[in-house]
Amino acid sequence: MRKYVLAGFVALGALTMNAQDVMNKSITVEKGDVIEIGYPSTSKYKHIKFPRANFIIKRGGIANYKAALGEEVVVTNVKTKNDGSTMVTVKRKDGKRFFNTVSTVFINFEDALATKEIKL
Repeated sequence: MRKYVLAGFVALGALTMNAQDVMNKSITVEKGDVIEIGYPSTSKYKHIKFPRANFIIKRGGIANYKAALGEEVVVTNVKTKNDGSTMVTVKRKDGKRFFNTVSTVFINFEDALATKEIKL
């Protein structure tokens, strides 16, 4: 009976180690990489820091978040925060402004990639 229990623990330990190795593989992003904006995880983008609609309207822009869908952006700055997350600054590839008001936007890279708000 002891042999079966010991074999079970060894099998579970081996499966756990393999699962952790898969989770630790991270994707790195560098300055100049091109990223595509995907669908929001909720009704608004949660991990892409677009300005709120009232600020866009006050500056004379059009607050249409669907216009950003499928837009290609270029990474201009990569910064690692103290908690280990990566904050990325991006601008549009065609040089225009987001919503005719904002030139750069911040993205929480790992969370946005996990929720498919951005695509590589």
